[in-house]
Amino acid sequence: MNKTVSLYTLGCKLNFAETSAIGKQFIGNGYKVVGENEKADVYVINTCTVTENAEKDCRQVVRKFLRNNPEAFVIVTGCYAQLRPEQIAGIDGVDLVLGSKEKFDVFSYLRTNSKNETACIFTSPTEQLNSEFGKAYSSEADSRTRAYFKIQDGCDYKCSFCTIPLARGQSRSMKPDEAVRHFNQLLEEGYKEIILTGVNVGDFQTSTGDGLIYLLKELNRINGDFRLRISSIEPNLLIPEIIELVASSDKFCDHFHIPLQSGNDKILRLMQRRYSVKDYEKVIHEVARRIPSAGIGVDVISGFPGEDENDFLDTYNFLKDMPVSYLHPFTYSERPDTKAIDFQGKVDVAIRRKRTNMLRILSEKKRFEFFQKASDSVLNVLFESNNEEGRIKGFSSNYIRCETAYDGDLVNNIVPVRITNITPSICTTELAFEKSVALI
Repeated sequence: MNKTVSLYTLGCKLNFAETSAIGKQFIGNGYKVVGENEKADVYVINTCTVTENAEKDCRQVVRKFLRNNPEAFVIVTGCYAQLRPEQIAGIDGVDLVLGSKEKFDVFSYLRTNSKNETACIFTSPTEQLNSEFGKAYSSEADSRTRAYFKIQDGCDYKCSFCTIPLARGQSRSMKPDEAVRHFNQLLEEGYKEIILTGVNVGDFQTSTGDGLIYLLKELNRINGDFRLRISSIEPNLLIPEIIELVASSDKFCDHFHIPLQSGNDKILRLMQRRYSVKDYEKVIHEVARRIPSAGIGVDVISGFPGEDENDFLDTYNFLKDMPVSYLHPFTYSERPDTKAIDFQGKVDVAIRRKRTNMLRILSEKKRFEFFQKASDSVLNVLFESNNEEGRIKGFSSNYIRCETAYDGDLVNNIVPVRITNITPSICTTELAFEKSVALI
């Protein structure tokens, strides 16, 4: 009987891709992957360190897994494991802690499934991460429709609030010919949408110094029935050539996720971001001008040290007036080993949360307005395989969550639809043409 493993991911889409790569190691060694609520012989938790809650979540997940099987072997890896291995080793029930490099070679460290009295720790210094590039991709919700494809890792930026460079090392990229080869493999496996992901995707570099635009052009030349989506990209790296390529090609989704973090120049300087508010505004308006249908998402942090009420209102009002589609608000949390932890002007936690809530409400308004604007147009939706109470769901090219009556013929097809009803989170749709035409 096969041994079983259950995998759990905390954090970003890149982590999901890397968890999938870990899962493939277990499958290759004769394990069967089971769900997170099932009893398993081994549990693997891939962690994040972006927020304080992510670290607390790790402890909660360990406890949950040990309730499923008190004798299970528990492995914790990822960014939190890289930065705070001793803390994780101190969590009751953890048997093995693997750093950012070690997670791509689990079975060099997994000697036995018998529980340890004390956790074993294997992590490499940050500088040793710089020469490693662990290949990874994952499918969303275990479907064969959308794949997250890792093309870049690490970060050379020194944002004062961020621990990612310590957890993942310097920026490094997959070789373009390897990226093209793996991309084609994903297409052969049946994926219709591939999301390019990484820690700082826009910093993708070839050995000859060509940037992300080089790889995008190479992928754009590939024939096939698929579409490309670029994950979060820094505003200073979203160059006009990328915007123009996305605008002119039918291969690219009309969607960008562009972190802002603050709409106040004083706070941006304290954060050590690489752009001004006016720089950001210029990028957003250029996207909106060249791709009027584009969905634009924004990361924003509330309650950063030194942010007074007027600074926050600058951010709020700036975003209110921008042609963006939705926000991802984050409440600032102090992270060890960052410059910002020692900054003066700490904002009361209750005020931080209040500001985050204001941004969430603004996001709901922006999203609803975007849905309304899109209701007059035809949306190209990639439908997924799940039948949820007679409904089938998918994402449009410009990242609108859509649903319609379940029809197996729609699964893993990019289908033109029109919106018939709008809710705050999802749009009900119908086929824009007869099915025989829509599925061509």
